[in-house]
Amino acid sequence: MAAANYSLKVNRDLLDPNFESYRLSLDPIPTYTVELDAAVEELQLKDAHYTLEHLRAFGMFNHLQLDPWYQDSVLFVDSRGWVLSLSVTLDTALGKPKEVFSFGSESGRAEDRLCASISLTSATWAALSDGAGRLLLLRTGRRGDGGHCRWEVLFSDHLGEPFTILHSVSHVQGGCHAVEVLLLRVQKEPLESTGSGYSVSLEWVTVGQERKYEVRKRRVLRGKSVPHYAAVAPRGEGLILAAEKPFVFTHVDGQPVEPPPPPSELSELEKADPLYFWQQTAEDLTVCVRLPGGVAKEDVSFRLTADSLSIGVRGYPPMLEGQLYALVDPEASAWTISDSNSLEVSLQKLGEGPMWPELVLGNRTGELVLSDQQAALIHDRLTHLTSEDPNGEQEKPPCSSQELEDCDGFPDDGFSLTHFDGETLSPTQVVTKCGYRLTKTKLFQLTQNLLIILTVSLNSKTFDIFTVFTFISFSFFIILSFSLWF
Repeated sequence: MAAANYSLKVNRDLLDPNFESYRLSLDPIPTYTVELDAAVEELQLKDAHYTLEHLRAFGMFNHLQLDPWYQDSVLFVDSRGWVLSLSVTLDTALGKPKEVFSFGSESGRAEDRLCASISLTSATWAALSDGAGRLLLLRTGRRGDGGHCRWEVLFSDHLGEPFTILHSVSHVQGGCHAVEVLLLRVQKEPLESTGSGYSVSLEWVTVGQERKYEVRKRRVLRGKSVPHYAAVAPRGEGLILAAEKPFVFTHVDGQPVEPPPPPSELSELEKADPLYFWQQTAEDLTVCVRLPGGVAKEDVSFRLTADSLSIGVRGYPPMLEGQLYALVDPEASAWTISDSNSLEVSLQKLGEGPMWPELVLGNRTGELVLSDQQAALIHDRLTHLTSEDPNGEQEKPPCSSQELEDCDGFPDDGFSLTHFDGETLSPTQVVTKCGYRLTKTKLFQLTQNLLIILTVSLNSKTFDIFTVFTFISFSFFIILSFSLWF
């Protein structure tokens, strides 16, 4: 099933209309010091870990783990392999950290180990990695309110190459407790002759309890960049991933995932007679599905929701089923059987908007029928592409120079936020976000604003040290930018 593209909208109900701005405070930041029995564990990257992805994944490691369930609790791992819990209350002296768990001495002897990582799964559960490839799930009890009881190991298993834990979540699945853990690795690609020779691997592990806690499922994704954000959905029904480069599932429980059909197979499928025809306007859609002979209205199986459609004959598999490209209004939609023994469906789009490129996501058994007016409109829009005079005069250019410049973004500055379905392992929603690019027009606007600030300061005689610093900094930046462009 193909992924549908979505756009993010600002929830203005969360904005404070009375907010003016952030103001810097000159008050000193309070600092607190506590003596430790051993230093905080810190491992340097090896010589083999030379790529940017190694640095992003393991080089910028935060050794202090804040507890999202208890605001006054902080955890870290020391050089002896102990996990320590520290209660932090502002304006009071720090107490001595309490030892809650020990990794033991085996993990410290691994040569290629990474820093140990902690993920606080719930208010009473935690997931730990010893940095050498071992995953542990522990019952912690209540960690806040000054409680520092020893953690109980309920699951421990070696899962291969060293990894760090990105995220974990606890939930109840089928009446049994389950923990979803997301692991990050940067692995060597022996068959790759271009690039750095490394790829980023994410492993989504499900650990469940029947008689004891054991691994139920392992799913592996691969990509070319360390994700900016990655998390398992609250009940383990999907995966949310934000990364510069796309990720795809490659293995499930050690077995390769079957790749999508090659283009040749798709072309053969598209050559077959369409099972349905559909038309659309900006407000509605009309779908015509061919039915077998002798089918009565009572034999038709029809189900429509705001985002899905299912059409078939009772006793047979659905003829058309899947997720719609966009939302429709079920109450304003209807279906009927015509004299030509075909089922005609009228769908009302929930909101007037752009034309749909497909009816059901990933379904290629139908054919879009364009009206004469729609075909003429498309022909007019494409005329300039097939004209013998590509530089022919037009009354109005399709895009201004400003619009072309704003659309000319660097792909590496953006990323995609993707949701993967936990059952099909296919992307279902994709949001593409582009990074900010300083164009020439924006640079001229910055220059104009700088001159306005300088003029106002001179007229009001408030030429303080802040204005001088701002003017010098922006002037240097603008001169450098112009020299690079021109």
